[in-house]
Amino acid sequence: MNKYKKLGIGLLFDAIGLVSFIIPGIGEFSDIIWAPISGWLMTKLYKGKAGKVAGIITLVEEALPGFDVIPTFTMMWFYTYVFKKDHTNNKA
Repeated sequence: MNKYKKLGIGLLFDAIGLVSFIIPGIGEFSDIIWAPISGWLMTKLYKGKAGKVAGIITLVEEALPGFDVIPTFTMMWFYTYVFKKDHTNNKA
């Protein structure tokens, strides 16, 4: 998958995670559903140990009230394609 397509998908998933702020009361219930889905999606977008760790972080971040503002998918993209020195396993 193209790395910029992956960035777009990550931005979309981060936006979905923000839904709980838009719909007070109902939004926090949506986190119960979204948290495990987002963790699973993270492991599908980013393979290996880094993807698994990011999946757990995403699950916890989405499950905890008030932490939805953290753009974990976008942060993982930057980690993978900008900050990480070895890009051999993460080519676009």
